[in-house]
Amino acid sequence: MKISRRQIMAFALTASVALVACAPIYRNHGYVPADDELAQVAVGQTNQADLEGLIGRPSSQGLLTGSAWYYVGSRWEYYGPREPREINREVVAVSFTEAGTVSNIERFGLERGRVVVLSRRVTDTGVTSLGLVRQLMGNVGRVSAGDIVQ
Repeated sequence: MKISRRQIMAFALTASVALVACAPIYRNHGYVPADDELAQVAVGQTNQADLEGLIGRPSSQGLLTGSAWYYVGSRWEYYGPREPREINREVVAVSFTEAGTVSNIERFGLERGRVVVLSRRVTDTGVTSLGLVRQLMGNVGRVSAGDIVQ
């Protein structure tokens, strides 16, 4: 049996398409300001209106009106027919005083399923929003349509 040039080309094309289909695809969800953007925010001086102009409005806000803004971002890996896998998650929490000025900026990450503090700029002694941040970090990506529609 003789293999024609056309059959070899068809096999090579099929093999290359199969290899490309197995390459991972990465997607980013949400928005987290970069460190250089956050460096423009002066703790104790910047107010909410200024912050909106510097880094934009967040996707989540604190339970009390104006208490904190949360910027949440995650990176997902899609690999062929497998279930998508979250490979990175970050939350930037910006807390405000009652007067509306920035009192605290924190960056949280996820390492081995646990919330870790990546950076923190605090003016007062207590960090009050840690419980909500842990909830945000733990729940991003876990909600499915079936949970909501029940």
